[in-house]
Amino acid sequence: MASRRNALGKGLGALIPSGPKRSEPTASEETTSGQRTVPIGQIVANPDQPRRYFDPEELERLASSIRQYGVLQPVVVRRSGERFELLVGERRWRASKLAGLESLPVVVADTAPQERLEIALVENVQRADLNPIELALAFKELADGGATQERIGERVGLDRSSIANHLRLLDLPKEFQEDVETGRLSTGHAKALLQISNPERRRHLRDRILKDALSVREAERQARGAPAPATRRETGAETGHRDPDLEHLLDRLRRQLQTKIRIIGDAKRGRLEIAYFSPEDLERVVGALLDAR
Repeated sequence: MASRRNALGKGLGALIPSGPKRSEPTASEETTSGQRTVPIGQIVANPDQPRRYFDPEELERLASSIRQYGVLQPVVVRRSGERFELLVGERRWRASKLAGLESLPVVVADTAPQERLEIALVENVQRADLNPIELALAFKELADGGATQERIGERVGLDRSSIANHLRLLDLPKEFQEDVETGRLSTGHAKALLQISNPERRRHLRDRILKDALSVREAERQARGAPAPATRRETGAETGHRDPDLEHLLDRLRRQLQTKIRIIGDAKRGRLEIAYFSPEDLERVVGALLDAR
């Protein structure tokens, strides 16, 4: 698995010059070991950042670490007039502001404005930081800018069919897209819903998936109109009242892993089920679990 994760597309090294052009430092800047320190107020977010959701609890934990140890890895920026525009490291930048830092270590890269989205996209994909809808929106913006699906796939290490499947998610209603973003619907469930053209029938199946925790296989069967086989319902907390603390933990796990997760049992004893829907999805989920250690 590690070999594929390290081989995603061309990597950031191919997008960001290894020897970025440096402007002369001003009186407010310091240069140390090839890095530069700039006032945090002079750094602005990347307008093409594909990541739309930053978990407040995760940001606060990172801010706490930064207060204790400082920022161990500089962010990557490009000059934009009198300011510096983020290319890589928006999470560190946000957490540093929470931590009350007045300045931030940066590396200034000499990149064109049209490369901002591609750099941010590759960085987030390599870190598995984007949910399927954020990926789809980023792919669409690249495609609208003239990039082919093959070109996009080369950059992020996915084949053309994977890019096409992500773009198809944007054919779903906004409400359904939000379900995918929050992990209430998996990508596999979304693909099953896309098989249905009738809006009312599609919504009915989506409600069934959420209410009855249908598996992807069952959702696909119902999308095709096949009768459902008799099933034995799980017992325990899955069908009873949910502990709010346990439900909060599940929501965090779903956001982190971007897949269907459920607990059979209670907070004292039970089992945790994490769904995956392809070999690539398994690799992504396992990678996210290992990176979270």
